[in-house]
Amino acid sequence: MNLFNIFAADLQALLATLPETAALPAEMRARASVEPPRDASHGDLSTNAAMVLAKEAKTNPRALGEAIARALEATGKYAKVEVAGPGFINIALRPEAFHEVVRAALAAGADYGRSTLGGDRPVNIEYVSANPTGPMHVGHGRGAVYGDALASLLGFAGWKVTREYYINDAGAQIDVVARSVFHRYREALGRDVGPLGEGLYPGDYLVPVGKALAEEYGDSLEKMPESDWLPLLRRTAIDAMMAMIRDDLAAIGIRHDVFFSEASLTDPNAPGGDRVAATIADFRARGLIYQGRLPPPKGQKDADWEDREQTLFRATDYGDDVDRPLLKSDGSYTYFASDIAYHADKFARGFAEMIDVLGADHGGYVKRMVAAVKAASAGRGALEVRICQLVKLMRNGEPVKMSKRAGDFVTLRDVIDEVGCDAIRFMMLNRKNDIELEFDLAKVIEQSKDNPVFYVQYAHARIASVFRQAANAFEGNPVSEAEIAGADLSILKDEAEQGLVRLVAQFPRLIEQAAASREPHRVVFYLYDLASAFHALWNKGKDLPDLRFINNDDRKGTLARLALVRATRIVIANGLGLLGVSAPEEMR
Repeated sequence: MNLFNIFAADLQALLATLPETAALPAEMRARASVEPPRDASHGDLSTNAAMVLAKEAKTNPRALGEAIARALEATGKYAKVEVAGPGFINIALRPEAFHEVVRAALAAGADYGRSTLGGDRPVNIEYVSANPTGPMHVGHGRGAVYGDALASLLGFAGWKVTREYYINDAGAQIDVVARSVFHRYREALGRDVGPLGEGLYPGDYLVPVGKALAEEYGDSLEKMPESDWLPLLRRTAIDAMMAMIRDDLAAIGIRHDVFFSEASLTDPNAPGGDRVAATIADFRARGLIYQGRLPPPKGQKDADWEDREQTLFRATDYGDDVDRPLLKSDGSYTYFASDIAYHADKFARGFAEMIDVLGADHGGYVKRMVAAVKAASAGRGALEVRICQLVKLMRNGEPVKMSKRAGDFVTLRDVIDEVGCDAIRFMMLNRKNDIELEFDLAKVIEQSKDNPVFYVQYAHARIASVFRQAANAFEGNPVSEAEIAGADLSILKDEAEQGLVRLVAQFPRLIEQAAASREPHRVVFYLYDLASAFHALWNKGKDLPDLRFINNDDRKGTLARLALVRATRIVIANGLGLLGVSAPEEMR
């Protein structure tokens, strides 16, 4: 039950019949928005209808606002309707409207807040996609948590979501990890291998892979020429690294529906054959490719620039800053060409909406890929790129040192093992994705109001304790679910109680806003506000016995407050579930 959507529908129906606005096109009337007033004392809802429609209605905003206000008042649905300033309309709802919200939350349970905003449209969300060259670092963790929460949020808001991981298993970096594995393999055989060669991957995570190869193959691999063992170790390394990555992702509750291999794009035996070649051929046939020369990148010395004729995609025709090469000087495909083919494959699989979640170093990637998807889909598909900024890992305000396991960075698994899944997921979403995040390992396990994840989970645990107490109240005549569902909510007159009800009512709108803006951090902020309101009411009941959730001398009041508390619990559990964070029954 979304009060904002209900009022918006009523407003549109009214505007369609009001003499001043009835003649306006429906799409013009739809420009009127419904928001909470900036100042809560002004009411529950506010609309700018008079401000955005006055010019087309050939009147002034204040006069149109007065006309709309009179029409709203005439319906008898609202407690108060006022025109403010130049024409904003503020509406106070009757208490019964909020009582219906509480009942709707109790009835819907785990579905409270669910929306049809997405219209069951398919959307592909690609996230993590870490190179299979080693363990994931904390930065990967932020993109993983953001992408997973976004996928859950869009699914809850009515999209048909596919979670995808793009395995970068082609290119020179896979040869490097294979040679690094070969070093560890020879080390496991007891050879005097010396230090790692220049450019090989450090860290201990490849040691078990080398030992497993030694046990399986003995010394046979080192008797082979590199051309024979390299392909075998490439596959072995990819499988081992992806197994490690999947295990780390599982430890923070992240799953994917599809793992797509980059190497498969050029595999002649894969369905569709060489899809990069097919994509280039398609672009060429449509006149999207030409042979030309590019100027050197800004700031690059002429001596470092190879001035040659290249096969170029007309990216500037689709909004990019420059045209982009698709073939290297040796005739092999550029990474960009493979990326175009990959996204063309997504579109062919039925995804007109695509979202890529990328790291902070991919900012320059956005325009070219948005342009490429427009071209590959002939304008029928769209790509959104969401950048996750860096994570500064701290402990009590001091930077955390690198991991011995990885060799040159702190692994995500190290952090999972230290603070747990819930703290990582909640705090990774505690800032907007494109803002740098400071993650303090000591702060996220504090049991205080300053630790948001604890504060929200503690609210849920406190509510669970209320219902454990309720089961033992009213000896011989315990409260029932049916009684709670049918409670007289007019009893909830205290300002703190009404404030909590209003927050519960905002949850469905919050879900739609967070989904439309691709901002799961809004759910985190909302849950903290909801938990704060609940804790404040709990504390108020300590001083005012009449506001306590359970009062053996007041069954009706107890039932009303239990209904409110259960609705609050439902919202907290639903919100935490979207974030992938547990809603504990007890906390110690």
